[in-house]
Amino acid sequence: MNLIKKLVDEFQHYFPGNDDIRIFFAPGRVNLIGEHTDYNSGYVLPAALSKGTYMVVRLRSDRQFCLRSANFPHVDINFSIDELMYKRDDDWGNYPKGVIRELLDAGVSLTGADIYYYGDIPNGAGLSSSASIGMATGFGLSQMHRFPISIKEMALLCQRMENHFIGVKTGIMDQYAVGFGKQDYAIFIDCGSMTHELVPLQLGDYKLVITNSNKRRGLADSKYNERRKECEKGLSVIQKIYPMCQTLTDVSLNMLENAGDTFDPIIRKRIRHVVTENQRVIDAVRQLKSGNLIGFGQLMAASHESLRDDYEVTGEHLDVLFAAQKACPGCVGTRMTGAGFGGCTISIVHKNEILSFKRTVKDIYEKKTGLEPDFYICEVGDGVKELTKEGVI
Repeated sequence: MNLIKKLVDEFQHYFPGNDDIRIFFAPGRVNLIGEHTDYNSGYVLPAALSKGTYMVVRLRSDRQFCLRSANFPHVDINFSIDELMYKRDDDWGNYPKGVIRELLDAGVSLTGADIYYYGDIPNGAGLSSSASIGMATGFGLSQMHRFPISIKEMALLCQRMENHFIGVKTGIMDQYAVGFGKQDYAIFIDCGSMTHELVPLQLGDYKLVITNSNKRRGLADSKYNERRKECEKGLSVIQKIYPMCQTLTDVSLNMLENAGDTFDPIIRKRIRHVVTENQRVIDAVRQLKSGNLIGFGQLMAASHESLRDDYEVTGEHLDVLFAAQKACPGCVGTRMTGAGFGGCTISIVHKNEILSFKRTVKDIYEKKTGLEPDFYICEVGDGVKELTKEGVI
């Protein structure tokens, strides 16, 4: 059965009523290179995925929101517009709830809705399921209420939701990539100026392979906020020497070296990662534009090593995957992707070597960690959009 028809039928089962139903989709994203730079006003190079969050919705007029998810079939989340408070027990439902509150604050005259979600992004894998559900909700409800808001403004709205309602100090990359993604293109984002450029992602006989470590990212949120604070501390120190530096993206390696012993050694490492990672993103864009996947892959490996040694966010499981994948024939580039401490790696693998790649990596990873990885052959897809009941625009 067609997926969209199946979801509409399930929606009608849970929420019987008229056919005034609309369907929206927001992708997940994978970051090819440029990690932990977005909240430092730096450069990132993500791509939207063909996997994501589907939202089937019908408006109500009684100020009630009723949420269900195909992924959590035994959980109903119901609340009034007058009860938009974070509740730990609501789990995933806090993301749409937070977006609804942001939409109200932005002036959208919401009246309530029945909403049914389905996501085919692995939850907790670092592929931005949270940004996906947030952008699907914000885009869909604003479209249904004919509220004029740009993709960029919607991305900022969803970022505010995660920062203030959920309490995770994310940068703008995830929401921006989910909004502006385009099939067969990566997105070069300058997170300081909030501008972007689409970069052709011509893989030829190679495929993007995401490997899920299946190590839940239990430390990711707390360590993410800790790294942000370390970067803020480093910037405050360097501004005493170089007051013209507004963000860490304005800092060069020469500035860092000239600062001498001013820095705590840990803070120096954090800044060094941000500075070198920004340059790697710029170099990566150049390599992709010239069609040099080998050069691009070398930058991916250098990114992982910097995240491991200077930013210290990889952890044992991702490092085991990285070492195993880097040694595989046909793998021209690999690195961790996402916040770290579990989650996924992203690799570029020749199509003829994918089966061998999966078998080798699985054997090594299971022996060293006791966990079994999952593999996803990725297609690069479009950003947030509305679908018809046939599943196309």
